[in-house]
Amino acid sequence: MYTLFTLKLYSKNYLMNYNDRGGRYPPGIGNGRGGGGGGASNPNYQNRNPQLQPPYPQRTALNQPQQWMRRNPSASRVYDSPNEVEKTVQSEAIGSTSQDLKARLAIRPPDTRYKTEDVTATKGNEFEDYFLKRELLMGIYEKGFEKPSPIQEESIPIALTGSDILARAKNGTGKTAAFCIPALEKIDPDNNVIQVVILVPTRELALQTSQVCKELGKHLKIEVMVTTGGTSLKDDIMRLYQPVHLVVGTPGRILDLTKKGICILKDCSVLVMDEADKLLSPEFQPSIEHLISFLPPNRQILMYSATFPVTVKYFKDKYLRKPYVINLMDELTLKGVTQYYAFVEERQKLHCLNTLFSKLQINQSIIFCNSVNRVELLAKKITELGYSCFYIHAKMLQDHRNRVFHDFRNGACRNLVCTDLFTRGIDIQAVNVVINFDFPKNSETYLHRVGRSGRFGHLGLAVNLITYEDRFNMYRIEQELGTEIKQIPPQIDQAIYCM
Repeated sequence: MYTLFTLKLYSKNYLMNYNDRGGRYPPGIGNGRGGGGGGASNPNYQNRNPQLQPPYPQRTALNQPQQWMRRNPSASRVYDSPNEVEKTVQSEAIGSTSQDLKARLAIRPPDTRYKTEDVTATKGNEFEDYFLKRELLMGIYEKGFEKPSPIQEESIPIALTGSDILARAKNGTGKTAAFCIPALEKIDPDNNVIQVVILVPTRELALQTSQVCKELGKHLKIEVMVTTGGTSLKDDIMRLYQPVHLVVGTPGRILDLTKKGICILKDCSVLVMDEADKLLSPEFQPSIEHLISFLPPNRQILMYSATFPVTVKYFKDKYLRKPYVINLMDELTLKGVTQYYAFVEERQKLHCLNTLFSKLQINQSIIFCNSVNRVELLAKKITELGYSCFYIHAKMLQDHRNRVFHDFRNGACRNLVCTDLFTRGIDIQAVNVVINFDFPKNSETYLHRVGRSGRFGHLGLAVNLITYEDRFNMYRIEQELGTEIKQIPPQIDQAIYCM
């Protein structure tokens, strides 16, 4: 039985004996050639030039991709070199100590709630299979992550190779960790420059994403900064004079700091675009393209969203180099979210909402309106009915928005009334009911709204209040999403949204 010390000693003696025979490198070491200057080339040598590698094929949910298999310690294998033996033994040691690592950490109790195939249809991989830093694994386990979700299984190993990625997966299936984990793995904490930029479309999503990065990287000594519009520019400038490795923010503010020469991106090797379809809308796309001009030529771009309109294809063709395409959207809506409609007149909506509050078992709910004025009016009416209620919209002061977002996340209030500001990426696990008080105008907005419930494969309920004017719009959205919105029954079984 080889010990690690014996293998290292054997490998060292092998190198010395080989050099004595006149060869500079053994096969697979150094330049990948064995036998000195005039010897035969090593047939096992693989060119590492990324320009010569074939592009990754598109992967869809219908095609069964090659599985990333864990090494089996008991399987017999022929090793090409002592170094390969050493690496294998080290990887097996990592696998054998993962349980010991978990035992020493303050890990949350496992989530025993029912989960749908949206997050359970995996290939059985573990986070240790990706050879992540030990400190990063500690953060992953302490965050409560048990195993990679499907989008994480597909995305993490490809992102670690340096390839550009265009990934499409459902709301609430783990996209944030799918790009945060490889981004944190690639950062060198000893190099005090900005190495990763994560762009998001809203301030609330920026705060949420930066918090995820801080929690996952808590043992890595990585400095994370969040910067958005509506906050003090002076504070951001002062912060950037301190070491920063990863920046999360909205495009306008990061571009402003970059043009001022404060946010230096010449060493930034990774650009992540979360909710990429929204970032490529007319209000953001010019800023995104300008920002890319400040990045080095060999940068890596990772794009994630649940919906990809035509604008994404133009951007992909122009800026992504042989991107690896991940598409896990065999269907558009989440399996665990049950969708109902109630046909009402406009003047009956408040009464219908009151009935829903009294009959449903609500952990937390998000109620969507189509305008700022209706948000404030509805929040006032709900409070008058005797229910706890917050509201949030884009015209509020940023400090007020931050306080409402923080308090609602922490369970200080049961109901939140909002505009579509809150449809993008906001992850609040306790939300099990979404109510469209005003029905949305398009299918993308509807998809993102109902995706606020049923997070990470859990069960949820979406109720739509439909007026006479909304009926054709609902039918069109059903057809575009390939889903069915059923008429609400007199009694709703709690098992479909409360498990």
